Amino acid sequence: MKRLFDIFASFAGLLILSPLLVLLAVWIKLDSPGPVFFRQKRIGRNREPFHVFKFRTMTHRDPDAIDQNAEQVVSAGADQRITLAGRFLRKTSLDEIPQLINILNGEMSLVGPRPVIPEQLEVVPHWFEDRFMVRPGITGLAQVRGRRSLSWEEQLQYDTDYARNSTFFRDIAILLQTIAVVVTAEGIYGDESKNWRAYRDKWAPHAQKDLKENS
Repeated sequence: MKRLFDIFASFAGLLILSPLLVLLAVWIKLDSPGPVFFRQKRIGRNREPFHVFKFRTMTHRDPDAIDQNAEQVVSAGADQRITLAGRFLRKTSLDEIPQLINILNGEMSLVGPRPVIPEQLEVVPHWFEDRFMVRPGITGLAQVRGRRSLSWEEQLQYDTDYARNSTFFRDIAILLQTIAVVVTAEGIYGDESKNWRAYRDKWAPHAQKDLKENS
């Protein structure tokens, strides 16, 4: 039921929103040099890698050339990396719409844990491994409980809770809650002290030790 709903909703969404998507694509192209879409490697269900699609919101850089371990958290202030169009897209979460393509491809779902980047795997302790049992989502339990205002550990806890207790009706509830989160723009910017990089030195040694002991 979940997969059928994902296919129907994502196809209908792309069809209905197609005029808006064209306008946004034109704005992005005119606003700054670079491609319309940002394509980045992410980790999905069962730790399978895939490439996620988003509207580009930052000045163009080759994704493979970005050092994620040293990248600064996007701030709510005058972050020079964010374009004019990108600031609007982030505030309204419209930059996530192209991920409907990932849903049709079977790589993502409407609801699920947000897909992590490969560099984040080292700070996912094995007790949160269940988060990878399900397809990642455009929205999820962590997104309606605080989004980027949550600490890295809190995000993992919500992701794992969702994966262990997901139901179709819980998905519907999360989708409805997502509307309120998007309207209020709650948690769109992160806190450097709560970011996954801040937990890297704390979690990585423990995660690596536990993985070795359980291998």
